[in-house]
Formats: sequence, structure tokens, C-alpha cells
Amino acid sequence: MSALRNMPVSGVLVIAVIAALFVLAVILLFYVRVRYRFLEGKARGGNPEARGFRSAILKEYTAAYKQYGQDVNTPAIISDVIGSRLSGLLLCERFLNNAVSLFVTLGLFGTFLGLSMSVSSLTELIGLSNTSEWLSVLDSVGGGLMSALSGMGVAFYTSLFGAGCSILLTILRTILSPQAARERLETRLELWLDMEIAPTLTTEATKDDADLVNRLIDTLNDSVSEIRTALRSSAENYAATTQAASNVYAKAISEQKDHLKHFDTALERFNDGVHDFSEVDYNLRGSVERMDLAVRDLASALREINRRVGGKQQ
Repeated sequence: MSALRNMPVSGVLVIAVIAALFVLAVILLFYVRVRYRFLEGKARGGNPEARGFRSAILKEYTAAYKQYGQDVNTPAIISDVIGSRLSGLLLCERFLNNAVSLFVTLGLFGTFLGLSMSVSSLTELIGLSNTSEWLSVLDSVGGGLMSALSGMGVAFYTSLFGAGCSILLTILRTILSPQAARERLETRLELWLDMEIAPTLTTEATKDDADLVNRLIDTLNDSVSEIRTALRSSAENYAATTQAASNVYAKAISEQKDHLKHFDTALERFNDGVHDFSEVDYNLRGSVERMDLAVRDLASALREINRRVGGKQQ
């Protein structure tokens, strides 16, 4: 204790930080250990409380087993759920794994800090020895040496304290071993899922070749049924469409028949008109021919009259 009282404030702070981290590491070590044991007891079914972690494991495993069956990767599911639901415990475990080296590093930091303080005090003391007032400063030599030695004390005490905490934490981690507790928890969960939960679950995955063939046959039957349904629906739609088109076509034919009847009537009327026109033309042609004969007879008579009149004049 006297050494700590005579130690500079920087050395006391380094030792206090190492001590606080050591206490925190010990508390976290026991907490992680107890927590893993608690979850391991829950995985055995003896603890009905804290159902969140167990229900999450069961939900993930049930969904995966339904899809993959016996080929489900149980350790991967357990690791995934532990990583998502127990991230705090994993963080504490990582801190405990690095705490040993952290204590040694802090001890080395105190060592270099104390050595720097010692070197600074010795440098100042040697600087005073080069002055002309050497006899007057002999009284301060003892104080300078004490300051240098206190710096060395910081170096050695911090290193010693850091190494001691590292050794103690290593021993505690070896005895309690949170990693081993987590591995036992994972093993217990895997046995619980594979031995107790898996036999009670149904799966959509195939178990053997016969099951695969049966599933293939069922799939083909379902496909055939769907194809039949689709073909029946297509045939009904085609029949309905064809019937509608036939009705439209029949209606169009009926309308065309009416138009053809009107056209035939008009054509008959035109033929009658042409026949009447032919008779008129024939009659007109006969009249023209008779008129031509009459004109010829008139011309002959006029020529005869003209001839006779010409003979009398002579």
C-alpha cells in the first residue's frame, strides 16, 4: 500500500484500469457461464421459463425440416439462432478471449510510461550536475533519484499487476470455460432437436427413391388434372366463341339472302325492261324500214314525174 501511495498518479490510474477490467472480466465470466448453463437446462426441458430462445430454435428448425427433411443442417440453424438471439453473450465471450492480452498490453503501457518518467527524472538530474552550483544542488539529488525510482516503480508494478490479472483470468477461464459451456449448449440443442423434435415433424422432402417416385407420380397426376382442366376450359371457350361466330355468320347469311332477293327482283325488273326495250327497238326498226321503202317509192315516183314532165317540154 505504501508503494501505491508513493506511486505517481499515472501509475495508479493504469493499475486502477487494469483492476476494473479484471473485475468486469470475472463478473462477465461467471455471468456467461451461468447463462449458458441456464439455457442448457432449458434445452433439456427442465426449465419452463425464458421460452424466447427455445421457441426461436424450434421455429427455425421446424421450417427447415419441413423443407429439407433429414438433410436439414441442425448445427447451422443452432449457430444462426445463437448468433442472432445471444449476441450479447457472444460479445462477452469475445471480450473474455481478448482480456488476457489486454491486461498484458496495459501492463506494458504502464512499463513504458514508468520508464519514460524515470528517463525524464534522470535527464533532469544530469542536467543539474553540469551546472557550476553542483554543491548547492546535492540536496536535490536524493529527490531526483526518488522520482526516477518512482517511475521505475510504475513500470514494474503495472507490468506485474497486468501479468498477475492475466494469469488469474486465464486460470478462471480454464476452469469455467464459457466456450466449452456454449459447445455443450449447442450439443444439447442438437440432440433435443434431432432426437425429440424431428420424429414429431412432417416433411415435404423425399426420404428414398420410392417416395421420390410416388411424389413424382402425384406431381404428374396433378399436372394431368391441371392440363385436363385447362383443355376443358379452352374447349368450352372455343365452343362458346365458335357458337357466337356461327350466330353472327348465320345472321349475316340471312341478311345477304334478303339482299339477294332484292337484287333478283331488281334484276328481273331490269330484264323485263330490256325485253320491252327490245320489242320497241324491233318495232322501231320495222317502222324505219317501212319508212325507207316509202321514201324510195316516193323518190321513184318523183323521178318518173320529172321524166315525164321533161319529155312533154321537148
